[in-house]
Amino acid sequence: MTPPPPQPPPSGPNPAADSAADPRPGPGPLVVLFGATAGALGQDLGSDETDLILLVWQVVEPRSRQVGTLHKSLVRAEAAALSPQCREASGLSADSLARAEPLDKVLQQFSQLVSGDVALLGGGPYMLCTDGQQLLRQVLHPEASRKNLALPDTFFSFYDLRREFHVQHPSTHPARDLTVATMAQDLGLETDATEDDFGVWEVKTMVAVILHLLDGPSGQLFSKPEVVKQKYETGPCSKADVVDSETVVRARGLPWQSSDQDVARFFTGLNIARGGVALCLNAQGRRNGEALIRFVDSEQRDLALQRHKHHMGVRYIEVYKATGEEFVKIAGGTSLEVARFLSREDQVILRLRGLPFSAGPADVLGFLGPECPVTGGADGLLFVRHPDGRPTGDAFALFACEELAQAALRRHKGTLGKRYIELFRSTAAEVQQVLNRYASSPLLPTLTAPLLPIPFPLAAGTGRDCVRLRGLPYTATIEDILSFLGEAAADIRPHGVHMVLNQQGRPSGDAFIQMTSAERALAAAQRCHKKAMKERYVEVVPCSTEEMSHVLMGGTLGRSGMSPPPCKLPSLLPAARVPAAPTPVAYYPGPATQLYMNYTAYYPSPPVSPTTVGYLTTPPAALASAPTSVLSQPGALVRMQGVPYTAGMKDLLSIFQAYQLAPDDYTSLMPVGDPPRTVLQAPKEWVCL
Repeated sequence: MTPPPPQPPPSGPNPAADSAADPRPGPGPLVVLFGATAGALGQDLGSDETDLILLVWQVVEPRSRQVGTLHKSLVRAEAAALSPQCREASGLSADSLARAEPLDKVLQQFSQLVSGDVALLGGGPYMLCTDGQQLLRQVLHPEASRKNLALPDTFFSFYDLRREFHVQHPSTHPARDLTVATMAQDLGLETDATEDDFGVWEVKTMVAVILHLLDGPSGQLFSKPEVVKQKYETGPCSKADVVDSETVVRARGLPWQSSDQDVARFFTGLNIARGGVALCLNAQGRRNGEALIRFVDSEQRDLALQRHKHHMGVRYIEVYKATGEEFVKIAGGTSLEVARFLSREDQVILRLRGLPFSAGPADVLGFLGPECPVTGGADGLLFVRHPDGRPTGDAFALFACEELAQAALRRHKGTLGKRYIELFRSTAAEVQQVLNRYASSPLLPTLTAPLLPIPFPLAAGTGRDCVRLRGLPYTATIEDILSFLGEAAADIRPHGVHMVLNQQGRPSGDAFIQMTSAERALAAAQRCHKKAMKERYVEVVPCSTEEMSHVLMGGTLGRSGMSPPPCKLPSLLPAARVPAAPTPVAYYPGPATQLYMNYTAYYPSPPVSPTTVGYLTTPPAALASAPTSVLSQPGALVRMQGVPYTAGMKDLLSIFQAYQLAPDDYTSLMPVGDPPRTVLQAPKEWVCL
């Protein structure tokens, strides 16, 4: 412990007269403020989301070098449990905190006492001065937000004593590593070793440091206060922008309905860059609970990382480092139409989903009604379209204020025509993501009906040598099916497991199994019918290869019989030359290579597993037992009708995902009148372009 800090000059009977007689340049009154929470102290103050329990302050008049009365106030904490570190340093107990005033009352007393002290020292606007930024940014602002308290304007700007010290003494420790004790030691100030009142020693020493700095040569002290933004500012981001990776974090675990304002409130006290909240969307265009946040500098980012596993409501939010490239990829855009739409500042953005494809600006404005007018009328609407101009059913609307946006949200699930419309809060980054996703989609989407032959042709026949599994769990894998069949799995033909996918490329709950004979198929059905798999019973019924082929090619198989696929392949294929049959080759999955294919239900799944690609040559023993009909067709021609004139080779090739294109010479398109040539060969591997 060290000697007492130097005593400031005694205040005269008339401070205002003394200040007028001997004016000195400098800032207005400073309120030296110290605080503590029930948890961590020092650099980790506020990182554990604990409540404030103590405030100590004293007013300093820099021009007259006079100080006011030192005040100390305890704050009642909702969770009265004190950490061992806090209990040892402060000497406080849960009983003493239980008798204290709540935070809102303490803040009222603070404002009244500070105003009285400032008036005694000459008056004028005052500014807070703290040791570091944690007290205001990490404690007071977050706690006031959680308790729905409105902080006075004086808490939105302050001086950081560490930075002011570093301006005059740049050769010492970095500003973030300074403490009250190290600053006093570097200045050679004597401190009071007998002061054991928690918080009082810190405030007295800070006052002594301030008075010593004011007597120094630098005239830049206390001229640039730190500012806490009161409101998050929305705005667009361009893909040409360069974002510093030291300013970006990723927040994970957000409620799906949270908006950019909710994310900004979670990080209240920290300065987020304009348009710096980018909510991430999944493959279906819905929010996935993640967001990328860009701050104004690296120091704000470091403070944001300390909020890892802080709570938003009842959910805890994970906060990690991210890169500037990730932020630009999510929030950036290049469309001039989007830039013009987002150029209007201080607008609330709503997303409309499920609009009829025939809906225009007048229909949307009529749906919203005159009680919630869109900013700029039709100019305040942005319709999302495919690259060829077809509508997607999505649109964005701008509103001038929060009240109008709330009125529009009350139209959620209202009807327009025969469709109900969903309305959500949105962000500039979400507008960019949705537009980017549709702008980058191929001109020729994945077909809903097959134009390609099954890469592993199925021998036609009416013999019921297959079984159909209905009611499979959506998470069922090939291994689960083999385990479910038990001993019957030994009677499955090579590549005889076919899982049926829906139009979104997800498991439909159905699968077909090719058995070695009709007797084996019937025995498997009798043994496994309505047997449980993962708490679900599965129906196992015999069927023929023809029936399986119809389902895999897009048809349906019901109690009333078979319905054909949407289109029949033979009618689309001209007569092709049939070369000599190649040597039969079979394939089985390579376990190390896995891709996730989103094919439609009409395409057959790859042999054995729809999520496994990278096939290796079958061992000779397995190949010997394979039927000669496997891979009997070397290829086929495909005729494509209705191709847009603007379609390029990349757009055409995007249709043939998961099929190997035969020769490398496909750099030109084949006119309809040309002699036929092979476009597809029997696959040697499955390719996802």
